[in-house]
Amino acid sequence: MLKITDAQDYLNELKQRNLAVYLQKQDTVEKIIQEVLDKGDEALYRYAKDFDGVQNNDFTLTVSQKEYDKAHQDLHTDMKAVIQEAYDNITAYHLKEKEEAWNFTHKGAFLGQLVNPIEKVGAYVPGGKGIYPSTVLMNCVPAKIAGVPEIYITTPPREDGTLDPAILYAAQLCGVQSIFKVGGAGAIAALAYGTDSIPKVYKITGPGNLYVTTAKKMVYGDVDIDMIAGPSEIMVLADESSNINSLTYDLFSQSEHSVDASSIVLVPNRDIAMKIIESVHEKVLQSKRQAILTEALSNNGVIVLYNSLEEAYEVINEYAPEHLEVLIDLDYTEVSQKIRNVGSIFLGDYTPEPIGDYFAGTNHSLPTGGTAKFFSPLGVYDFQKRTSILKFSKERFIKDREKVIRFAEYEGFDEHANSIRIRGDFKESGQNDQV
Repeated sequence: MLKITDAQDYLNELKQRNLAVYLQKQDTVEKIIQEVLDKGDEALYRYAKDFDGVQNNDFTLTVSQKEYDKAHQDLHTDMKAVIQEAYDNITAYHLKEKEEAWNFTHKGAFLGQLVNPIEKVGAYVPGGKGIYPSTVLMNCVPAKIAGVPEIYITTPPREDGTLDPAILYAAQLCGVQSIFKVGGAGAIAALAYGTDSIPKVYKITGPGNLYVTTAKKMVYGDVDIDMIAGPSEIMVLADESSNINSLTYDLFSQSEHSVDASSIVLVPNRDIAMKIIESVHEKVLQSKRQAILTEALSNNGVIVLYNSLEEAYEVINEYAPEHLEVLIDLDYTEVSQKIRNVGSIFLGDYTPEPIGDYFAGTNHSLPTGGTAKFFSPLGVYDFQKRTSILKFSKERFIKDREKVIRFAEYEGFDEHANSIRIRGDFKESGQNDQV
């Protein structure tokens, strides 16, 4: 079920790794986007029926106040308390990320940066195979902290046209403006371009299947997106001191997401590798998720043998995993210096990946497919935009004008130079600044 490979061979394989799989859905997604542009809500209602199986004649795209009230009644008190505490933890963590405006004076020039929230954002919350109130929190709490005034959610409805009450409860905690019962590529198109029911937003965040991810990639440029997210990944750095039993379930925790999920373990020798394989074979038979675990681990389960920690670090940084568990005795300093390309790092046997998925406060919307080399976890900074601001004094302008003219003329932009030169003429001749 898990294949064993040498670190150097695996590094060679990684050179061929890419996210081109999403192009397989491009033609289908393009048709969906065009249909939403042409038919708006009419297309979305049809998708709810055709794709989500909604047969309710009273189905509406927008969640009503009555539905919010019912969700509040239906959701068990214990689950409300858990969601509330997770919300508090996520808030505490993300408050540290908020950026503020700044300015300074340099050689007679006032220079600075304004930081403002994006005005309208849409969060996609997956449905179908699972229920994800955690995704509501992970997308909407940072947006709320950033000060986004309009936060919208799209998520696929159940067959009866309703949504799980935990989704609605979490959304209310986050101050979401509206929730729309729309899934798939159609939801992304609606958020990107707007319909009668769904407003056009300026940024779309949140994970989804291949159709959702392809749609996000295709609308990027008309709106911003958070990242191109592929299937779930976990990489575990282990040695002879690691607990094989807990490690096995850590692999399962990501493999149960989908048959495309990847689970990779780095160990120093084949003896440990064989113990892991034995444990996986034994425990997968006891799982309710046996079928999906077996297929995912067979497709994308790998044990990599490393000869030194330096070699292990090389594999980690080249793979750039979504989640990295460090189940060996490494202190924070070494991890921070050696491991550069990872979405989220989980240190020690008491910090399994699901802790970050739900409760710790760190964000679970993470870069995958090697994109941790240039993407970051979703955060408050994703919902803020920056504007530069500057003002030159008369003295600073006079001091620098000839240098700017020379630069502009060197690049062949005469009117750039003239914009500077004419102001120089005014200053020298004593003419009024107004023209």
